[in-house]
Amino acid sequence: MVIKDKFKLDKKNNSNLIHISDILNSALGKFRPAQDTWMMRIWDIWEAAVGKPIAMNAKPDSFKDGILIVNVSSSTWIHQLSFLEKEMILNINNHLDQPLVKKIRFKIGKILG
Repeated sequence: MVIKDKFKLDKKNNSNLIHISDILNSALGKFRPAQDTWMMRIWDIWEAAVGKPIAMNAKPDSFKDGILIVNVSSSTWIHQLSFLEKEMILNINNHLDQPLVKKIRFKIGKILG
């Protein structure tokens, strides 16, 4: 009975929780350049913009002056993604609601997250 009451209390308190990404975006917006906050947005929309198979093998690494650097798991993926670059740029910009990404550069690197 005590556990049931505690669960109700916890559930009620959960309505006041703030997602960590909201806190980070707010903090980054105050202390970091705008390009860094755009990088956070690119990370947030990445899988939706490029699809799960690509997202499993390629991750955004950095963003500056309209150029998105993407780490890719292998040279085979670099070759394949080079053919999809224009479509990826279009999809990413559509998800961002702004034409920020002008070019994508692919490099072999660690795929995190």
